[in-house]
Amino acid sequence: MTDTLAPTTSAQPAADADDRTTAAPPTAGDRARLTAATDFLDYEHERVTAFVDKALKGIDRDAADPVDLAVALYYAVRDGIHYEVYGADLSPQGLKASAVISGGKGFCLHKSVLYAACCRAVGIPARLHYSDVRNHLASDRLRSYIGGDVFFHGLATVYLEGRWVQVTPVFNKLLCRLYGMTPLEFDGRSDSLYHPFDAQGRQSMEFLTDHGDFDDVPYAFVMENMRRKHPKFLDEDGTGTVGGGSLADEAA
Repeated sequence: MTDTLAPTTSAQPAADADDRTTAAPPTAGDRARLTAATDFLDYEHERVTAFVDKALKGIDRDAADPVDLAVALYYAVRDGIHYEVYGADLSPQGLKASAVISGGKGFCLHKSVLYAACCRAVGIPARLHYSDVRNHLASDRLRSYIGGDVFFHGLATVYLEGRWVQVTPVFNKLLCRLYGMTPLEFDGRSDSLYHPFDAQGRQSMEFLTDHGDFDDVPYAFVMENMRRKHPKFLDEDGTGTVGGGSLADEAA
């Protein structure tokens, strides 16, 4: 897929857990490409470097298992960047990893970019992954902007111990508590997707359409999906989400 606002990206067919487990390991060329910095995954920026250094403080990166690095970075992104859907910057600049750190907040599209960039910064191959999900835990106000309970969703995939693992470092602990969800954990070996049920056993998330993996943010593809599926959720300029709200304040 070629995008005039982002580097050329390659979409991979969606794979189930068995396919990801048995997939051939990345070649040297693949690994070089999937650990490289990009315009969006700008891990060479000083803000990203500082974020990674803080997340891995006290860890010997040269001796550490990549799984341990991936897990530490997961919790740094999950709980260190506030999850907020309102007033989010969706411009090419706003979706850079360095900008997500600067703003200190974002939703799945932003936090997954940051996590992928951090993993690449320590040599872990990483991609972006997109899908459509049905989310039963959104506020009434958010559903009115989204146009229902089906959301365009972003996460990351990382290559660890010979397989691609899906990772969702999105909902921070505070928001999970407010919405009655158990915080999503990650052990570096199993997929970290949304729990299908909340802490009370109610259905909370269903994965519907899978759009596959991308080597970098496919900006035109992302924005086309946002404009087509969630037009009321975008601001007047179409480069961000509507403001004037807080998902935490809207928790019932």
